[in-house]
Amino acid sequence: MIEINRKICDRCGCCVAVCEADCISVFEALIEIDNSKCTSCNKCVWICPLDALAMNNFTNLDKTD
Repeated sequence: MIEINRKICDRCGCCVAVCEADCISVFEALIEIDNSKCTSCNKCVWICPLDALAMNNFTNLDKTD
């Protein structure tokens, strides 16, 4: 599962561009990941210029801190 650190994510869309599973949506005020569609390729984690995304195999909750 991919976690989002919403405090540092600036919704630039880099993650959307590399997501082959089409599971990331960026809205004006937030980003959402449909972890049920995610293939855990980690491309979004690697491409994020702010390191706002992280792989976590233990929880499906988004980081908020």
